[in-house]
Amino acid sequence: MFNRREAVSRIAMMVGGAFTAPTLFAMDVKESGKFLNADVFSLTDAQRQIVAAVAEHIIPKTNTAGAIDAGVPAFIELMLKDCYKAPEHASFLKGVNDLMKAKFLSQNQDGQVAVLTLLESNTKDMMRSYQQRRMKVGDNVDKETLEGANGVPFWRLIKELTLLGYYTSEKGIEASFVYQPIPGKFEATKLLPGQKSFQY
Repeated sequence: MFNRREAVSRIAMMVGGAFTAPTLFAMDVKESGKFLNADVFSLTDAQRQIVAAVAEHIIPKTNTAGAIDAGVPAFIELMLKDCYKAPEHASFLKGVNDLMKAKFLSQNQDGQVAVLTLLESNTKDMMRSYQQRRMKVGDNVDKETLEGANGVPFWRLIKELTLLGYYTSEKGIEASFVYQPIPGKFEATKLLPGQKSFQY
């Protein structure tokens, strides 16, 4: 079984880059169970629909579960409420409200993808103000973090939380890993053509 340090390291590899510092801090808060006494954060039903739609674009349902099937939208709201501070609350709500103003849910699939593609492009420019640093998360594990003066931009925040929520859910794990029972000594099995490339 993984401990927290191993999980952080492996999820970081899946995400494909450095976590922002608030997300790494939020993971520590959730692990410790000492939730923040932060400002009240909640989403309306209309905002929840947008969060769910965006998360499903990030990890759509195919022959495996998508973000909605894995319970990612509820995870995102819970993490923001319990583990993030006011700057991320404000950034996230602004991003959701901007999508509402753009009538995101009224657009067809191609229109929604175009909006999110533009949002990602704009976020890359915003993220240039963040500095990359190394933070120790274990005895022998350092993690790269991105730190900036303002709240993490909406797109980066929802993307990190979608991936984090998916790959720590049962359905996300089942979609990406093959369970190999190990009654004794571990011996990696030879993967068959088309077989998932990870084992746990």
